[in-house]
Amino acid sequence: MKIINVASARPNFMKVAPLLEEYKKHENIEAQLLHTGQHYDYEMSKIFFDELGIPAPDHHLGVGSGTHAEQTAKVMVEFEKVLEKEQPDWVVVVGDVNPTMACTIVANKMGIRVAHVEAGLRSYDRSMPEEINRVLTDSIADLLLTPSIDGNMNLIEEGIPQGNIRFVGNIMIDTLFSMRKRSAESTILSDLGLTAKEYVLVTLHRPSNVDQKSTLGNFVDILEQTSGKLPMVWPVHPRSRNRAQQFGFWERLQGIDRLHLLEPVGYLDNVNLMNNARLVLTDSGGIQEETTALGVPCLTARENTERPITITEGTNTLVGTDKETILEHLDKRLQDGVAGTQELPRPLYWDGQTSKRIVEAITSIERNNS
Repeated sequence: MKIINVASARPNFMKVAPLLEEYKKHENIEAQLLHTGQHYDYEMSKIFFDELGIPAPDHHLGVGSGTHAEQTAKVMVEFEKVLEKEQPDWVVVVGDVNPTMACTIVANKMGIRVAHVEAGLRSYDRSMPEEINRVLTDSIADLLLTPSIDGNMNLIEEGIPQGNIRFVGNIMIDTLFSMRKRSAESTILSDLGLTAKEYVLVTLHRPSNVDQKSTLGNFVDILEQTSGKLPMVWPVHPRSRNRAQQFGFWERLQGIDRLHLLEPVGYLDNVNLMNNARLVLTDSGGIQEETTALGVPCLTARENTERPITITEGTNTLVGTDKETILEHLDKRLQDGVAGTQELPRPLYWDGQTSKRIVEAITSIERNNS
């Protein structure tokens, strides 16, 4: 059985790493890794390959950057060539980036089965490109692998046959747990002169937060005011840096006392920063999940989330994008101190065994069809 695993943005590699390890336990599986080369992510991801033990990709599409349409079209054209050559039995796609949708469409039209890891997540906000990618991918994929029970319910409501859905748990947590011990060896806190539980970690990169001057300006105000109370660390995504420079905020950010502006960090440094933070302010989907697994309070600067389980069963609070509201939540959380930051019960199947359940789901279908 030949399986091509598609990865694009950095979070994708955290999802495929445990899968690639699990495939090695099955002699009947030939697993290949395909990197679509989304945006600047290849450069950002090189350290992830080393730290997560991911082999060099078997295929690299090198599609680069561009508009949503350009990127999607390039991926489809190049991926079709790979499928024609390799003739895999399965394509495994992860997450909700443009290549996830593009590769699913190509494989589906060529009669190649597709398994979608992280299926069923919904924000119900069609203004988010990721939501469009999720809905379209799930509508035509053959096997929907959900991280939480609410994902099953979302898919059933959309008319997906229950036989195509498998609740397998959260693949991100497999990587998090396997790398958590190694992350403790990171020296990033001492390098920055920081103390555990005495700083706030920030990650902001979504277009809705950084592409408008007024919105990004509000976040600069938030960082300026909050850093006076506790040091802050922001590994700056290239998109956010570019917008800050374009809008004239970069020098101001550099001048904020106790705000550490970093280049994008490796996975182990990132886990160390999350695990030891008093609080995380983010607009990332994956970090909502990882902070829940680590028991670290998280404020999500978005109007909605496709991961509501991180709120109902986790440490996440949805705070929107209003400046005063975010500042109020930050003040309250910082006044709480470190109380309540111990690990909490995790959502079901966020146990580090998801990759095993995914491979079993695929192989069981093969056995039943043979």
